Amino acid sequence: MTYRETLPRKGLSRKEMLRRVARFKKLRGSDGGLPDSKMPGCERTLYNVIGFQPPRIERGGKQSPVGLDAARMAAVKISEGFNLAYCRAKPGKGPMLHNHDTNETFISMTGTWRASWLNGKGKLEHVDLKPLDLISFPPGVIRRFQNVTKGPKNKDSILMVVIAGNTPSSEFTIESMSEIERAGVLPARHRA
Repeated sequence: MTYRETLPRKGLSRKEMLRRVARFKKLRGSDGGLPDSKMPGCERTLYNVIGFQPPRIERGGKQSPVGLDAARMAAVKISEGFNLAYCRAKPGKGPMLHNHDTNETFISMTGTWRASWLNGKGKLEHVDLKPLDLISFPPGVIRRFQNVTKGPKNKDSILMVVIAGNTPSSEFTIESMSEIERAGVLPARHRA
């Protein structure tokens, strides 16, 4: 046989591999740390599962996509080119319009989630995602997501979020930040 392996091999002990396991029931979530966290209609809990270390710059409106709090609570603390989180929210809830410096992919795990974006003319468009459906946003596309599940208003649904990069940044649009400020819920660290 002339076949040869070219990729390096690495053996890991069970103890080392168990540091790379996250159990959903043991995840610690955060409902704060983003400019819209206290905005009515935006309530949600973010679970930092893999990666999401704080970005190098956390000022001028830039922060980790999971917020300042959750960025420091990764269940699996690795930097291998991607980050994975879960968002848990009740129907009608989700973040305001925002942007990322890397790819962001949404995967509906439970419920129905609306992924919205601004098209080239500034018009809001959307697609609804049923369980296991996904949408992948390239960097620079203004987007948001919202739980639009029909049924009990107090039943949470789960959205998986995969974001490229080791320390991705996000920022809310000027319009979103103005609306948060007018509502009087802009955190002090985001005020000019």
